[in-house]
Amino acid sequence: MFKVVTDLYERYFSEEEALIFTLLLIVGTVVMMTLGGVIAPLLWSLVITFILQGLVNSMQRLRVPYKVAVYLSYLLFLSIMLIIMFALLPFTWGRLVVFLDELPNMMMQLNNFLLLLPGNYPELFSEAQIQGWINNLQNALAEMGQNILSYSVTSITRLVTWVVYTVLVPIMVFFMLRDSDKLLKWLESWLPERRPIMAQIWHEMNDQLANYIRGKALEILIVGLSAYVLFYLLGLNYPVLLALVTGLSVIIPYVGATVVAIPVFMVGLFQWGFGADLYQIMIAYVVLQMLDGNLLVPLIFSETVNLHPLAIIAAILIFGGIWGFWGVFFAIPLATFLKAIIRAWPVPDKNIPKVRE
Repeated sequence: MFKVVTDLYERYFSEEEALIFTLLLIVGTVVMMTLGGVIAPLLWSLVITFILQGLVNSMQRLRVPYKVAVYLSYLLFLSIMLIIMFALLPFTWGRLVVFLDELPNMMMQLNNFLLLLPGNYPELFSEAQIQGWINNLQNALAEMGQNILSYSVTSITRLVTWVVYTVLVPIMVFFMLRDSDKLLKWLESWLPERRPIMAQIWHEMNDQLANYIRGKALEILIVGLSAYVLFYLLGLNYPVLLALVTGLSVIIPYVGATVVAIPVFMVGLFQWGFGADLYQIMIAYVVLQMLDGNLLVPLIFSETVNLHPLAIIAAILIFGGIWGFWGVFFAIPLATFLKAIIRAWPVPDKNIPKVRE
């Protein structure tokens, strides 16, 4: 057994770079699992910096000086941040309060609708089955009420945390954006001089990660705005709130669209009842999600996402279970990262003949 372990070590970890890289992966995983909440401002800053760096690069291609491009990009970020904080968030919060106030009535109407199914479609639905669904809905509503109550109890602490985030994140974004070259050189100083594995992984992941983050932000914006126009034109209540969650649903491929369909269906059912208008809004929602998955995603991520749908879902489940929101958000880059590691890792030459004893 010891000889097998020794052989594996000599084959795959004999080089200094491979050993250091493995230790870095272990330390990074432990830090994310234990200090994920503490370093959340750093992660937000990295995401925003990646988005802004694309704008800086575009300005540089137009021969705008680097510092000027950085300051212009940062001013744009601050402007958008202020608009979100003082215009979009208060309005969305107000609509959310109204929605939560009407949610019990929506659940009651959905309950009445479900009770009619066994009589209208006895061959498809039984009373026991419907009663089980109703019990599950009631339990879900009670659990949601408890979560809202617990959230309100800790709201002061959460408010202080968000205030700290609001101050820290813009500061870190500015220095990361302005001093990105210095920070990279400082990180490189801690790595071994000869690092072909890391260089190959960095070369493969750098552009892909940046393009993924920028593309995901663009996808959220396009899907959210399209959903708002769609819901507004069809007369659906809460168009801003539902468009916001529809846009954010693209963070979780496949799963997010299915989950967000539930509030869209509930609002439509409460507003119009079970009829042509409800069919229309649900068909429009499905068409929007199909256009996103079959047209928009290939256009934006054609060179970034080269993974099978099952691999994406597995990555969401695994990394989401380990790291929560950040695991879900970075599920595709992390899966691509693992794929890049497997490609770059030194494999023993199978053609070398074994020496006979």
